[in-house]
Amino acid sequence: MNSIERATFARAVPLDDLSLRPKPPRPSTSPNLVLAIVCVGICLANLDLFIVNVALPSIGQDFKDASLDDMSWVLNGYAIAYAALLVFFGRLAERHRRNLSFLLGVGLFTAASAACAAANSVGVLTAFRIVQAAGAALMTPTSLGLLLAVFAPEKRGGAVRTWTAIGGLAAALGPVVGGVLVAVNWRWIFFVNVPIGLVAMVIGWWKLPEIEGHDAPRPKFVDAVLVTGGIGALVFAIVKVSDWGFRTPAIGYSFAVAAVLLALFVWRCLRLENPFVDPALFRIRPFTGAALVMAPYSAAFGAMLLSVALWEQTAWGWSALQTGLAIAPGPLMVPITSLLFAGRLIARFGAAPVVTAGIIVFAAGLVAWATLIGAEPHPAFVILGMIPTGIGVGLTFPTLMGVSAAGLPPSSFATGSGVINMIRQASLAVGVAIFVAMIGSPSSLPERLVAFQRGWWVMVAIVALGLLPTYLYLRQKPKAP
Repeated sequence: MNSIERATFARAVPLDDLSLRPKPPRPSTSPNLVLAIVCVGICLANLDLFIVNVALPSIGQDFKDASLDDMSWVLNGYAIAYAALLVFFGRLAERHRRNLSFLLGVGLFTAASAACAAANSVGVLTAFRIVQAAGAALMTPTSLGLLLAVFAPEKRGGAVRTWTAIGGLAAALGPVVGGVLVAVNWRWIFFVNVPIGLVAMVIGWWKLPEIEGHDAPRPKFVDAVLVTGGIGALVFAIVKVSDWGFRTPAIGYSFAVAAVLLALFVWRCLRLENPFVDPALFRIRPFTGAALVMAPYSAAFGAMLLSVALWEQTAWGWSALQTGLAIAPGPLMVPITSLLFAGRLIARFGAAPVVTAGIIVFAAGLVAWATLIGAEPHPAFVILGMIPTGIGVGLTFPTLMGVSAAGLPPSSFATGSGVINMIRQASLAVGVAIFVAMIGSPSSLPERLVAFQRGWWVMVAIVALGLLPTYLYLRQKPKAP
C-alpha cells in the first residue's frame, strides 16, 4: 500500500476504531491458511466462468445443434447473474459471519454444478448456471472479506494480488481444463466441481476463522432486479442486433428497457439513504480508477477467451483438447507475471505504469491474431497471441484489484470488492455479446475469417479505452517539495 493509498484509507476510517475490527481468528488458523482456503472458492467461481468456452460446440451438438446465440446465454446468464448478485450478497454477508456465508456459497455452487451436469436442454443448463452464479456471487465477496480481515493492513495489498492472481489463473485455465474434460464428456466440466466443493466445505468448516458481521443496512432486492434486468436487456439487444437489425422494434425496445432499468438503478443509488452501490465508494480515486479501467479490460478479456476457442474449433476443426492445449501458454504466464513481477514493478514504478504496460501487451496479443491468423491451422500463431495476452492479464487484473481494495475502509471490504467484481462480470457479458454479434453466422471460411479479424480489432480499441482512466486516476501525484 503506497503513501497515497494509506492516506486515503486513514481518512476513510481511523485504524484504531475498535468497533470495525473483526473478531480475532482462531489461534490455529494462520492468515496464509485462510488465503489457501478462500482461494479454493475463488478458483471454483473463476474456473467455471470460462471452462464452458471450449465446451460450447460439444454442448450444442448434444442439444440438437443449438445456435451460437442460444449457447451464448450459457456464458452470459452466468456472468449477468454473477454480476448482479455480487453486491447484493456482499451487503448481506456484512451482517453475518463471513465464514458461514462463504461455506453457504460453496455449498450452493457445488449443488448447482451437479444439476448442470445432469441438464437435458440448453434452457435447463442456463437456469442452473444462474444458480451456480448465485453461489459464486456469495463466495467471492465473503472470501475477500475473510482475507482482508485476517491480514495486517500493510500486507493486504500482497494478499489481494495473490488472491486475484490465483483466481485469474483459474479463470484463464478454464479452457485448458475444459478441453481435457470435454475429451471424456462435457458434463464432467460441471461434475468435477462436486468433490472439490465438498472438500473445501469440510476444511473451511474446520479451519476458517469466525469473522463476525456488523449491523449493516439490508440491501434492497429490487435494485438487484433492476441491474440484472438492465444488463440482461442490453446483452440480449447486442446479441440479436446482427440478426434482426437496428430498425427491428424488438431491438429498440430492448435497448430502451436496458436504458430505463439502468437509469432507475443509478437514480436509486444516488437518492436512497441505503443505496445498493454507495456513491461514496467512487469518491476514493484509486477505487474509481480501477473500476473505469476494469470495464473495458474485462470486456476485451471475455471476448478474447471465447473467440480463440471458437475459431480453433469451428474454423480449424480442432478438438476441445487441442484447443485447450494451444491456449495453455497464455494462462501459464498469468501467475508468473503477477506473482514474480507485478508486485516489484508496482513498488518501483507505481500502479499506473504497470496497468498501462498490461493493457498495451494484452492489446499486442489481439493484434497478433488479427494480423497473423488465417484459414490454415497454425499453432504458433495462436501462441504468439496467447503469451502477450497472458502477460497483460498478469499485470493488469491483480493490480486493479489490489488498488481498488487498498483504499477501502474495513466496513466496506465486502461491498467494495463486490462492486468491482460486478463491473468485471457485467463487462465480460457485454464483451462476449459484442463479439458474438460481430461474427454473426458466416456461411464460408473466408467470411468467418474477416468477421473474427474485425472482432479482434474492435477488442483492441475497447481495451485501449482503459488507458485514459489509468492516466487520470491511478497515476501517482508528485510529492510536494
